[in-house]
Amino acid sequence: MRRAGEPKGEEVSAVRVSGAQAVVESLKRLDVKVLFGIPGGVLLPLYDALYGAQDDIRQVLCRHEQGAAHAADGYARVTGKPGVCIATSGPGATNLVTGIANAHMDSIPLVAITGQVPRSSIGRDSFQEADVTGITMPIVKHSYLVKDPDAIPEIFAEAFYLASTGRPGPVLIDIPKDVTVAEIEFRFPERVTVPGYRPSLAGHKRMIKQAAELIAKAERPIIYVGGGVITSGAHAELKELAEETGIYVVNTLMGKGGFPETHALGLGMIGMHGAAYGNYALNGSDLIIGLGVRFDDRVTGRLDKFAPHAKVIHVDVDPAEISKSRRADVPIVGDLKSVLRELNKLVQRCDIDPWRRQILDWKEQYPLRYTQSDERIKPQFLVQEIYRLTKGEAIVVTDVGQHQMWAAQFYPCDRPRQFVTSGGLGTMGFGLPAAMGAQFGRPDDLVVSFHGDGSIQMTIQEIATIVENRLPLKMIIVENRSLGMVRQWQELFHGRRYSGTLFQVLPDFDLLARAYGCHGETIERPDQIEPAFERALKVTDAPYIITARVDQEENVMPMVPAGSALDEMLID
Repeated sequence: MRRAGEPKGEEVSAVRVSGAQAVVESLKRLDVKVLFGIPGGVLLPLYDALYGAQDDIRQVLCRHEQGAAHAADGYARVTGKPGVCIATSGPGATNLVTGIANAHMDSIPLVAITGQVPRSSIGRDSFQEADVTGITMPIVKHSYLVKDPDAIPEIFAEAFYLASTGRPGPVLIDIPKDVTVAEIEFRFPERVTVPGYRPSLAGHKRMIKQAAELIAKAERPIIYVGGGVITSGAHAELKELAEETGIYVVNTLMGKGGFPETHALGLGMIGMHGAAYGNYALNGSDLIIGLGVRFDDRVTGRLDKFAPHAKVIHVDVDPAEISKSRRADVPIVGDLKSVLRELNKLVQRCDIDPWRRQILDWKEQYPLRYTQSDERIKPQFLVQEIYRLTKGEAIVVTDVGQHQMWAAQFYPCDRPRQFVTSGGLGTMGFGLPAAMGAQFGRPDDLVVSFHGDGSIQMTIQEIATIVENRLPLKMIIVENRSLGMVRQWQELFHGRRYSGTLFQVLPDFDLLARAYGCHGETIERPDQIEPAFERALKVTDAPYIITARVDQEENVMPMVPAGSALDEMLID
């Protein structure tokens, strides 16, 4: 069976085409259906070739290249297929950098195509020249500067294969203009072989056996899962492991939906703004079964105080992640789905009743909580109401900030690829174009996006793209007239000295929605949430923007202060 991103079909007999036509034909053979981007001078031959392929590849004209990259990212997250974005040389290419870095940090399969000045002009500070392969070198899985037009089909086949196999990530293809007009004999490769690239998929059997033995002996085990569970499609195997052993599961922000958060064994998100009971369970465990996780600082808190009594089983497809932050007692390099299949053959029900009772006590004592009045909307209540009104079935996309954490806390996700957010890079401005990409990827699904009044303004021009493509997104802006997460830190740790975080001027988002040709309304009381959202659901040919006004000093709790251990939380 062909893996996502691999070429399909057998090698075709040679046909003479231009380099630009070779790019388009390669994209078609790689099953690319949507292309997000903005044209420019050096891309004219390529866009001319795309004009003749409109029945096969949908061109989405974004309003900024950063938006194109995030849209491709969102498309990839909900489909599992590589997202594709395109930008012209110079500023167009450099505008992609934030989106490429975001995909790199979260291991998202992305192929970025950039135009470049002609080969004879490279290195001469030509008009709109930028060394984009050099600029992006630290944030891509691989990059290509196409110097040989005949290599186009092979390069594209390789790029998609690299982006979507092993640990996924972004790949960049930089194409000089004269390469796109050269004539070549088009031959698409039947299969891809990249010398030296051999992702390890099957875990070492001896290590898997050792992991099973550690699990059998543990008194306080915890399963700690991240985005790798979703990437590998291992959610069914993870559920089998948890139910067979009876071990509770915690997930990272990127791991939301990898294990059903409403399951009796699900403890939800842990980390800086994770539930207190989940943090206590992780930090108090004697065995951490880390599956597709990085042990990143947002989860561990102060590393030297993280789970001090726990041994670690660490499974990851990327050997560079094993023992990078926390030494693994049992390191297993391999595809998580394959490893869990073997591990599940060896495990059995664990005798850990006292530990289960302790976790249940923590859940009862330290629930996620807030107090909702009749007068003013609490953002936590807002998210819970959206969860209720969507029956927990929506694809949820967030920007970055307080609203992101409230959505993660109060919208439980029970399936993979349901929660789309910027994790590692924490990119404000990600949410709006990513929601657009998610709706393109899942056109029949309800997509709801949450935004801060600060983050949405960073890529707000993509509302035009959404309206133009008649996408029925439901967008919710949490308006607190501040950069809320930074303001929260200033409140708690800097004596409420709000330096550079309070907005004196905000747009009227209702008028802005109408200016873009879509629907918008503002709500302030909790009883207005349901009727507003019901009105939004009735609109199926355009986005609907609901602005919810909340208290400026509402904070995200629990919170692990910087430099503190995971169990040293501010709970209320």
